[in-house]
Amino acid sequence: MSRRPNVLLITVDQWPGDLLGASGHPLVETPTLDALAHTGVHFRSVYSECPICIPSRRTLMTGMSPRAHGDRIFKPTEPMPDVVTMAQAFRNVGYQAYSVGKLHVHPQRDRIGFDDALLAEEGRPQLGTVDDYDMYLAQQGYVGQQYMHGMSNNEYDWRPWHLPEHTHVTNWTATEMCRTIKRRDPTRPAFWNLSFSHPHPPLVPPQTYLDRYDRFEMSMPGTGDWARNEMDLPFALRASRAYRPPLTERMLQGVQAAFFALCTHIDHQIRLVLGTLREERILNDTVILFTSDHGEMLGRHGLLGKRLFYERSSCVPTILVAPNGCDARLTNGVCDQVFGLADIMPTLLDLAGIDMPDICEGISMASLKGREYIYGECLEDAKASRMIRKGGHKLIWYPAGNALQLFDLTRDPEEHHDLANDASWVKTRRKLETLLIDCLYGKDLDWVRNGALAGFAEPDLPQLDRRDLGGQRGLHYPQPPLNVSNEVVGAG
Repeated sequence: MSRRPNVLLITVDQWPGDLLGASGHPLVETPTLDALAHTGVHFRSVYSECPICIPSRRTLMTGMSPRAHGDRIFKPTEPMPDVVTMAQAFRNVGYQAYSVGKLHVHPQRDRIGFDDALLAEEGRPQLGTVDDYDMYLAQQGYVGQQYMHGMSNNEYDWRPWHLPEHTHVTNWTATEMCRTIKRRDPTRPAFWNLSFSHPHPPLVPPQTYLDRYDRFEMSMPGTGDWARNEMDLPFALRASRAYRPPLTERMLQGVQAAFFALCTHIDHQIRLVLGTLREERILNDTVILFTSDHGEMLGRHGLLGKRLFYERSSCVPTILVAPNGCDARLTNGVCDQVFGLADIMPTLLDLAGIDMPDICEGISMASLKGREYIYGECLEDAKASRMIRKGGHKLIWYPAGNALQLFDLTRDPEEHHDLANDASWVKTRRKLETLLIDCLYGKDLDWVRNGALAGFAEPDLPQLDRRDLGGQRGLHYPQPPLNVSNEVVGAG
């Protein structure tokens, strides 16, 4: 190519890696993403190194591991590290860089290297900013009414969107990105970050998308043989189950339909962005990468949410479409090599011919040669978990109670059979344990004795106070009082 390509990074929030038609899912309808997967490369083993919103986005935007950027728990008022971010790396070589949607940084108007950012921050004005989506709703005559549907950002009740469909945050995000593309400087290449806040709860898809799933019978998520006896579960899993009341089969079927509807809604709105690129005659000259910050258990093994290293929570959908005339290996392919979110920034810079900043720890996925292994770390203290994925094997460690799980993902992709105590798998487990110990640092080293994982005694399960309904929002006019603190609500 005679000039650098445009780059479109599309991110979603809490979308599991297997929830695509291209992944063989029997129900979810994702025709746009399926078409991109058929055109480019579908990466099926990309992991969120810390499957929590803010830490994963720090990794995505810097190419740094949680150890390097310092967040593996969720620090809502900690600024982005003072490093060359993805957006800044593009701007340093002459790109224009714009973001639309969820950025999840602090202060909220910190542009982290972008020329400008239009924000939809899931109703967090108490952190200091009325975001652009809330201002849009006010202009439409719905001031302060974003959350008048009554659903919470961290619970699993659902209902249809309560305002006209064109006011839904998914529509707003896609429309504003289309306008941003049309308003570009045509003399310079562009980096666009299109960040949808769904299918993360609140589960409020438009009625038209809920209706699509009326014709399907929702199947119940699978449960591993290790997950059937509550008292046999590691402390962190019992705490996760205790945080939310159990869902009946009927309730879980409704949750799945609402979640799938949010996914299809996003898929269709992406079509408008691709159509805008086509009509502007730059679609074939644009790198497109689709991914998520983490996944969602969605009832598998009796679990909901993220913050876990099972495939549904930590493996994210990732599709890369290179410009016409790029490496032929990046077309019509599937790649099962192991990568992480820290590899997204190096990949996009590589395809744009930009040198990777020294702070990046990731590798370019364009070579299709994955990492030897990937290390994951999530939370601290009693709810902590650590993970090693190497080849087809995954080891998960829960320090509280010193519980280990081992899965052979080649034969058991849904992780139904824990092999950690199987005598024939001792050699594999020990190799992965040694590798995991080599990755530990800081206070985690206190949980290792004589070169072996030791963990610590399980505490008692805490008594939960659910009156905040998982961080339920209310009427946002007048604006909620300012509360710039590290208070975390709705996090199980």
